Formats: sequence, C-alpha cells, structure tokens
Amino acid sequence: MDATANPAVATPVKPPRKGLLSPTNIRRWRNFRANGRGYWSLWLFLLLFVLSLFAEFLANDRPIIASYKGEILFPVLIDYPEEKFGGFLAETDYRSSVIADEINANGWMIWPPVRYSYRSVNSNIPHSAPTPPFWLMTKEERCSGYPQGVNDPACTLGNLNWLGTDDQARDVLARVIYGFRISVLFGLALTICSAIIGVAAGAVQGYFGGWTDLLLQRFIEIWSSMPVLYILLIIAAILPPGFFVLLGIMLLFSWVGFVGVVRAEFLRARNFEYVRAARALGVNNRTIMWRHLLPNAMVATLTFLPFILSGSITTLTSLDFLGFGMPPGSPSLGEMIAQGKTNLQAPWLGLTAFFTMSIMLSLLIFIGEAVRDAFDPRKTFR
Repeated sequence: MDATANPAVATPVKPPRKGLLSPTNIRRWRNFRANGRGYWSLWLFLLLFVLSLFAEFLANDRPIIASYKGEILFPVLIDYPEEKFGGFLAETDYRSSVIADEINANGWMIWPPVRYSYRSVNSNIPHSAPTPPFWLMTKEERCSGYPQGVNDPACTLGNLNWLGTDDQARDVLARVIYGFRISVLFGLALTICSAIIGVAAGAVQGYFGGWTDLLLQRFIEIWSSMPVLYILLIIAAILPPGFFVLLGIMLLFSWVGFVGVVRAEFLRARNFEYVRAARALGVNNRTIMWRHLLPNAMVATLTFLPFILSGSITTLTSLDFLGFGMPPGSPSLGEMIAQGKTNLQAPWLGLTAFFTMSIMLSLLIFIGEAVRDAFDPRKTFR
C-alpha cells in the first residue's frame, strides 16, 4: 500500500546532514577569509613550510634519483658506500668529479635545484669565502674556481650559489631553507607544549579557585619574575646543545603566558547555570572542565597562538645569535645574523637573514590578526 494514499501514515523525513563545521565556526571562517591579508598570509606561510619539509629534495649534495649500471638508486634517502661506484670510502661524495663521471658514464643522475646541503662546502668558489651571489659576478668570475673555467661542465646553474656563501663557503640558500624548517618546527613544538601545560594549569586554577588558585598564582608570580634570558643562557651554557635540550629549557618559562587567559575564562564560567546543572546531575569535575568549560576558554587561547609562535622563533634566533642555541654547524637564522655582523664586507649574509626573519614574522603577525578577528564575538554573533 502506498504511504501517500493514506494521510495517517507519515513519511519519514531524513535529518539534515551535519557538516564538518558548526554554524558558529562557519561564521568564524568567513570572518577569517574577510581579512584578505591574513588569509593569503596563511596560505603563503603553509606553502613555505610545506616546501621546507622537503628541504632534502630542494637543496642537497646528493642526487634525488640515479641510475647506475641498470640499477635505480635513491641517494637522497639511502646512504650508499663509495665502493658501489668503484671507490673505497664509507660515504659517497656525489659532487666529486670522479664519482660523477663514473655514474654518468654508466647511467644518469637527477639533482635537486640546489646542489648543496646546509653543511656542504663549495670547493670551487672564485675567491676566499664569503663569496657574493653568482648574479653579482661575471660568468668568467663565477666559473674561475672550476678547472676548465667557463667551459667546465660543472659550472651549471645548480652548482652556483644563488645567495652567495658564508664564511665557511657553505651555500646560504640551502642554509636558509633548512634554517626556516628548524625555526618553524621548533616554534610549533614549543607553542603546542606550552599551550598544553599553560591551559592545564590555568584550568585548574580557575575551576577550583580558593587555596589552589592562591598558591598556584603566587608560584607563577615568583616564577615569572625571574630573569628568563639570563637563566636560559646559564642553563644552555651548562647542558650540551641540542634541539630537545633547548626545547625543554625554553618550555620551563614559556607556558606561563597561557595561564592568565585560561584562568580568567574558567573563573568567569565556573558559576554559569549549565555548570551548576552538570554538578547537580553528578558529572565529575574532569568532564565539566574538558567538555563544557575548555571549549569556551580555547577561543581566547587560539588568538594568542600565532603571536606565541612568532615569539618562540624570535627567542630561538636570539639564542643562536648569542651562541647558546642549536649545536655548531646547524642551519640557523640567528647564526647567519651573527655572521652578517662579523662579516660586514658581505652584506648578503645579514640581508638574507633579515628579510627571511621579517617575512616569516610578518606572515605570522598577519595570521594572528586574522585569527583575532575570526574569534571576535562582536563579528561572529552579529
């Protein structure tokens, strides 16, 4: 029997599909996109960051892929001993003319756009390091370090230094690519870890209040009054340098910035009617904090994340500039700034680090402004 023929039988109506974003978050995304400067800064920053994640395929002293005697090799991923190509060393130097001639005679190689890694030393520079970018020199000058000069087959675009070399004859562009990746990864790791600790501490303070809030607040006031930079310098000078060592040292103080915002949100919302109703129904404190109060507190916290990220990158650069940051030889923007200060006759070192830091931090600030507009309740709920 047809259901439409009997008016007493109701036709079931499918509930509307639930989208990935709630209506509130859709309005926030629209407000974010309305800030064109922040919106395009986000895409540009993501593009640069994703490209830096594949730095080994952009700047490396090893071929991406090679064919040798009918065998396909992936030197960028696998360390092949030199004996595979007729040598005797444990590590193959693919930039060596002997190894390059051997592979080209029995196959082929596909190189990255920049044939240098962050630690590669260019032994064919025209004069003592640092050397200027190749486009500031004549063809005869930039090829003068090769055995055959201009006619040398190795004097190609990939072997030239686009942004010059530093005082150890290392390619500046390769060090910028790797240094950008380290700076962003370090900043992201420090920001995420700091947010987890700071949000947890602020939530406990704001929700329980009383002596818990009083004691933690006095501890935070004492802890934040310490001279952070001097303590960082002392600890960094004692402990061996390293990525995770430096991350742990800076994490000791960076979490404090999140506590005040989260504490204020929990203090404001802990006496709301829906929180009292949840307590009356027997919901435990952890569930109330996690499911009911934390989402509201994270709205204010998210607006600070881009600014905290830019501050973390700046702190790492400052420590590297002072010599207390990453291990010696690591690709670092701060170390490049220090080289620019030492080698005033090579302005491309300081200018490259300056423009890289300026562009990176400007993009993060523009993103932060757009995120702040997106979560502004006056624009979201109007």
